[in-house]
Amino acid sequence: MIDSFKKFQAQTTNYPLGIEVTKAEGSYVYDRKKKYLDLVAGVSVQNLGHCNQELNKSIKNQIEKYSHVMVYGEFIQKPSLELCELLSKILPKNLNSTYLTNSGTEAIEAALKLAKRVTGRTRIISALNSYHGSTHGSMSVSGFEQRKRAYRPLLPNIDFIKFNSEKDIKKINNDTSCVILETIQGGAGFIQPKRNYLKKISKRCQEKGAILILDELQTGLGRTGKMFAFEHFGISPDILVLGKSLGGGFPIGAMISDLSLMNKLKSNPILGHITTFGGHPVISQAGLTTLKITLRDKLYEKAKISESKFRARLKHTEIVEIRGKGLMLALILKSNQLAKDLVIKCLEKGLILFWLLYESKAVRITPPLNISENEIEIACDIILKTLEEISN
Repeated sequence: MIDSFKKFQAQTTNYPLGIEVTKAEGSYVYDRKKKYLDLVAGVSVQNLGHCNQELNKSIKNQIEKYSHVMVYGEFIQKPSLELCELLSKILPKNLNSTYLTNSGTEAIEAALKLAKRVTGRTRIISALNSYHGSTHGSMSVSGFEQRKRAYRPLLPNIDFIKFNSEKDIKKINNDTSCVILETIQGGAGFIQPKRNYLKKISKRCQEKGAILILDELQTGLGRTGKMFAFEHFGISPDILVLGKSLGGGFPIGAMISDLSLMNKLKSNPILGHITTFGGHPVISQAGLTTLKITLRDKLYEKAKISESKFRARLKHTEIVEIRGKGLMLALILKSNQLAKDLVIKCLEKGLILFWLLYESKAVRITPPLNISENEIEIACDIILKTLEEISN
């Protein structure tokens, strides 16, 4: 089947992992021969684990009622409305209006448009080594030239600053429409803000009338030990972008801001952002149920406890450091080759790990937030034994 996979389905690398999935359940993915303990969770998507039965039941119930009936924003659809209401209840007061999209990258696009519409400015500031998506707009504000140069020209009037550089904050000026940052940089190696960096960015944006957009596609919804990663750093953005885990395994994105800003999309011109399938009732029901389970079961608290267990167990001379927060962790190894070999060899032993986009010495650990203590022990044993084998 791997030959047909490569022949008929477009590929993005020459070396896909190639597991032929037959089913997935809890923290495990199965192929025809064996099961794999999953420490990637679809790249920070499956916070509830695979095939959560409560989630599946809610989706089936919604499908029996109706699925797509109209383009975004014209009809009142209960799952979509309830999801937006619940998001408003658990977010700061200025994040009270939600635009549901098909994906995180679309939500980034919408956020950039809204910032331009609100401020009347065009200059955008992003961070070096950031990743915000793969469409033209989201790629334009992603800060890794090697992945972008083949697709230029991209959006104009974009400047980049170094994440955590206080000196670069001065680049935010009266011409700046918005500053877009990942709350914790993902592809760069799970880099956290330091020395009140985000507070200083937020203050500068307020002084210059610029919109602060925080990309929490990966960090949001309990992944870092709080419902939203910005809560760790004592700020609230003007626009918040969510995706990935919000859908419980189904494609969704969300741009969230204050209603006074969102109303700019309604006129001069009308239809400031339009989408056919955004707010799809079945996907919204998946998001609503996922959010309710996350809050009810306090999965963000479990992420903190599990983080401490991983950190306590994963001690090895080949591990330079463990970056990240909650269950958004990255093992930083001594060499690129070690990182590559660890992922491949662990897969052979039934453990799914993965790399990061830009940091070649990093190995991702982003399992379901409800991973068990026993599963953590099994995973750590495999990682440590494999490191012993490949480092000798």
